[in-house]
Amino acid sequence: MTGLVTRFAPSPTGLLHRGHAFSALTAWTAARAAGGRFVLRIEDIDPTRCRPEFEAAILEDLAWLGLDWEKPVRRQSDHLADFAAVVDALDRRGLLYRCFRTRKEILDAIGDAPHGPAEAVRPGPHPAEEEAALLAEGRGYAWRLSLDRAREVLGGRAWEALAFVEEGEGDERGLIRTRPETAGDVVVARKDAGSAYHVAVTHDDNLQGVTRVIRGLDLFEATHIQVLIQALMGWETPVYQHHRLLTGADGRRYAKRDRSVTLAELRAAGMSPQVLRGELGFG
Repeated sequence: MTGLVTRFAPSPTGLLHRGHAFSALTAWTAARAAGGRFVLRIEDIDPTRCRPEFEAAILEDLAWLGLDWEKPVRRQSDHLADFAAVVDALDRRGLLYRCFRTRKEILDAIGDAPHGPAEAVRPGPHPAEEEAALLAEGRGYAWRLSLDRAREVLGGRAWEALAFVEEGEGDERGLIRTRPETAGDVVVARKDAGSAYHVAVTHDDNLQGVTRVIRGLDLFEATHIQVLIQALMGWETPVYQHHRLLTGADGRRYAKRDRSVTLAELRAAGMSPQVLRGELGFG
């Protein structure tokens, strides 16, 4: 067995479609071809959208495809304390600040035609007196990671050396210098909703020994801030492999929100897993 460890980490917010099947098969096939390990992880830290029935359907769909994985499956909602500990560790080092501003307030502050999404800006901490008053009011807030403080903690040389290896299908390949500034001071936790995606995914990739992150190109930009978090926490940075996104006959990529045809519907219509695997290039 080699040291290669891949993973498939879906969120149970809906049923899987062809795009999910392609991503899972890409990661599973890479691990099996190298005699490595394949990890399945359920990323269900959003209690408002995740459902147990979708988690059960994920396991059924992947088994139907012919995939196998290590047991037990890690369910992130069972380990929220792990992620809270990461947020606490970052906060103790002065890397976080409370942000009481809403997304609309941030967008309004940068004008009617912002150059990027709200998460790409750096609102900065509130003045101490203002923050104390907002806390006293019981206002909700988000913990944001300060890029200025992160650069100070790492040091200029280490900051400039932040990089990751990309072996996927996008325009950028090889050793890529990270650009955390494109993400801005990202939210790593919220007062009432717990830790955010970037903390949970980097923590679990490190915990589970993932050496190659195989996922869609839509998550390529997220890699920059995740590499920064890995450096701040002293975690290893995996190799990244971002694959193409599958599209339907209309040219639009498969997505849950667009009600793409699900694997369950394909199965009910009589399609065999062998036929689907062949269509996806895994015959």
